[in-house]
Amino acid sequence: MLYIVLKAALSGVIIAAVSEIARRSPGFGALVASLPLISVLGMVWLWRDTEDTALLADHAQATFWYVLPSLPMFLLIPVLLRSGLSFWLALLIGCAVTVTLYLGMTWMGPRIGIRL
Repeated sequence: MLYIVLKAALSGVIIAAVSEIARRSPGFGALVASLPLISVLGMVWLWRDTEDTALLADHAQATFWYVLPSLPMFLLIPVLLRSGLSFWLALLIGCAVTVTLYLGMTWMGPRIGIRL
């Protein structure tokens, strides 16, 4: 149980740090947020828990394929905000588009030979 709390606390500290950095410097905050810190931590925790190279390789490869459908959100939200939409509506639309693209990747990936 302590191990799970430690993992959650460390992950939470990273998220809090990114938001504080972004508040002071949006560009640097974006750089830090774009680092695959959560993915790397996830791989570290997975390796520590399993030491299974095949599982870790599958996880890393699937992460790559799932990052791709999330990228349009980072272009769509600024466009929506600059066109006058409220933050919450722009975020909701961006998330909805991302979920739709995730579903598309989950459906299409295996059909074109991508192992997810």
